[in-house]
Amino acid sequence: MNIPENILLPTRKLLIGGEWVSASQEEKITITNPATGQAFSEIESGSEADIDLAVKAARRTFESSAWRRMRPLDRGKILSRVADLIEANADELAVLECLDNGKPQHLAKMVDVPSAAEIFRYMSGWCSKLGGKTLPVSGDGSHYHAYTLRQPIGVVGAIVPWNYPMAMAAWKIAPALAAGCTMVLKPSEVTPMTALKLGELCLEAGVPEGALNIVTGYGHTAGQALISHPDVDKVAFTGSTNVGKHILRTSADSMKRVSLELGGKSPTIIMPDADLEKAIPGAAMSIFFNSGQICFAGSRLLVHEDVYDAVVEGVAQVAKSLPMGSGMKAETMIGPVVSEQQQKRIMDYINIGREEGSEIVTGGGNGGLNEGYFVEPTILANTSADQKVFQEEIFGPVLTATPFKNIEEAIQLGNDSCYGLGANVWSQNINTCHKLADSLQAGTVWTNCYFVVDPAMPFGGFKESGIGREVGEEGINMYTESKSVCIKLD
Repeated sequence: MNIPENILLPTRKLLIGGEWVSASQEEKITITNPATGQAFSEIESGSEADIDLAVKAARRTFESSAWRRMRPLDRGKILSRVADLIEANADELAVLECLDNGKPQHLAKMVDVPSAAEIFRYMSGWCSKLGGKTLPVSGDGSHYHAYTLRQPIGVVGAIVPWNYPMAMAAWKIAPALAAGCTMVLKPSEVTPMTALKLGELCLEAGVPEGALNIVTGYGHTAGQALISHPDVDKVAFTGSTNVGKHILRTSADSMKRVSLELGGKSPTIIMPDADLEKAIPGAAMSIFFNSGQICFAGSRLLVHEDVYDAVVEGVAQVAKSLPMGSGMKAETMIGPVVSEQQQKRIMDYINIGREEGSEIVTGGGNGGLNEGYFVEPTILANTSADQKVFQEEIFGPVLTATPFKNIEEAIQLGNDSCYGLGANVWSQNINTCHKLADSLQAGTVWTNCYFVVDPAMPFGGFKESGIGREVGEEGINMYTESKSVCIKLD
């Protein structure tokens, strides 16, 4: 789908109660193409009043029979139709993702669009399978019939980030709707376009008015109003750890249910027996894909000293070979980062790494692309665990490289982080693989592969990488309450 870089799209409105409406205030938010730095659209800046209207619409629909009391198979059919419509609109969705996020259009169509469709299709099957179980109760000698129910939590307030805006919106919307909940979604004000398109597709598929509401706006206004609203039963958030902590503190006042998928500083561990022909490109793409803007990116490369030099050189060669440029170009593998602010943050960390004594093996600049917000794939070698670039989440195409002597040191370095979202292991020894998988403090450990994310596989983090799990059976259960029922039988 060929779209000019200088395209201008109309102002997008809020979705409240099944209607596309203007915000209560006149302020608009400009949406910028990261590849050019130029505005291409604007959105409504939702306020506390708009959030209140959206929550009321979600509550009305939840309390009615329009969604949660719908036949489970019929609810599943609607979610399956959403998946079909996502696939039918793949070209448009990929272009929108490229325009507001900067990621290559062809990669968005290959990864982001299918991911969104697959989660709706997977969760559609759960609509008819969310049940409880009967329980044997010892009691006092009387006869009892005891069982559990899985019931929808209620109104969900969801906030999603800018790195995978469409996929993360789908990861929130699909399980919540499958469980029978209703939702108010606030996408990132930087990358709202695909979430708004998903709203259109959900209405077209037959999702009832008010079951999904979308309010765009800033985090400190619309986001704050959503997480503190007294009629929101659960908050689901993907984003930074600092914001996640704020949400947790705010939600404590009303004991809202909370699920948080937060930051990461994931290790890629390469053992001396690893197949380097696979491990080297795997390590490279686990950090440089999506310009490193991935919560579980393999940003800390830990390599056995026997193969350290060969691995670092190999990853550097891969980094240099990746074409960087506008995401509209078919050959592009590295697009811009999402904003000028993010570009500056990443470059500041590269300079910190240099000042701390790391060697810049490759990268460190913008690749000569002065228009837009580009950062070259960068490797900081001989980094130690006490450096800021080793410990802090950079969220860009910056890889630290550190040698280790044995598996015990690899485990120690891998776990030397406040985060615990993911880890990558490369070894041909099955005992080593199992030992590392068991010992690493991470929600997902990929072994001899990377970024295998499936709707059936729960995703979430240890430590400061979050609370709860996304997708899979555990993911949909996060949108339900378990109720015990006990009936005395005569």
